[in-house]
Amino acid sequence: MKILLTGCAGFIGMHVAKILLDRGDNIIGIDSLNEYYDPSLKNSRLNELLKYKNFTFYKVDIADQYAIEDIFSKEKPQRVINLAAQPGVRYSITNPYPYVQSNVVGFLNILEGCRNNNTEHLVFSSSSSVYGSNTSMPFSTQDNVDHPLSLYAATKKANELMAHSYSHLYSLPVTGLRYFTVYGPWGRPDMSPWLFTSAILEGREINIFNDGNMKRDFTFVEDIAEGTVAALDKLPLGNENYSTINPDPSSSLAKYKIYNIGNSEPEKLMDFIGELEKNLGKVAKKKYLPLQPGDVIETFADTSDFENNICEIKKTKLSTGVEKWIQWYKTYHKI
Repeated sequence: MKILLTGCAGFIGMHVAKILLDRGDNIIGIDSLNEYYDPSLKNSRLNELLKYKNFTFYKVDIADQYAIEDIFSKEKPQRVINLAAQPGVRYSITNPYPYVQSNVVGFLNILEGCRNNNTEHLVFSSSSSVYGSNTSMPFSTQDNVDHPLSLYAATKKANELMAHSYSHLYSLPVTGLRYFTVYGPWGRPDMSPWLFTSAILEGREINIFNDGNMKRDFTFVEDIAEGTVAALDKLPLGNENYSTINPDPSSSLAKYKIYNIGNSEPEKLMDFIGELEKNLGKVAKKKYLPLQPGDVIETFADTSDFENNICEIKKTKLSTGVEKWIQWYKTYHKI
């Protein structure tokens, strides 16, 4: 297939691209290579993809309406995966405008490209952040998600609503994937695995919020990537049993579906730090702080809907995933 993949030089995007390229798909990669974090890491990821003959790259911001229109018109992708977004919960609190520009305006451009070029299927990344103040565990796609705790989460919820409207109006098959705390090789410098690892190695303090009383459904990036590709291959159908009296938020009469992809095993933050310490052979200097605005205490993915409709999700153990993360980090930094 010819597949358009936005955010191809991103953390998850590179892993998804490699799976698709290895199986022989033709990938049209889009990335702005912006400076939210060190562009050299994005360029290193991109260089891994440029080794493939079946990879074409455009340096474009998805918020650029006319550039996106031109790429869709020229390339006519059969399917689209939208992973381009402005990430980060805390950054969205102090820098809100890039989130609307990339996550809302940019996503609208992708939706328009799909509907005007007869795209077979659009898959897009949402986030576990949409569950906001929910405390019922595990998080289910049938839960109400009307109470986001950050603008980032709000833009991801907006993506789901926008996607549904396009699926309903234009019969566009759309699948949204709520990712849970992704970590692993080629990870982002603004995320806790990188922040903790670099600080431990350099003997600096690590900030531990809510005094360490937090749990996260840490999900290995390769498991996320494999799940994303599996979702791409399964076009959603309208739910014949959909009730307008008791509506299911995860499905619709339209060709629209929302899934969780996670490890379904919440881990204590302190256990995650312990795995880092064990693999690095150093004890972290810890600074305990209150809960940050926008943070949640626990995340826990109910993935039964995905596994019943798509396939079983590979669930890498935390100990194995952290070991692979540290191996990559040391290799990348020549430690």
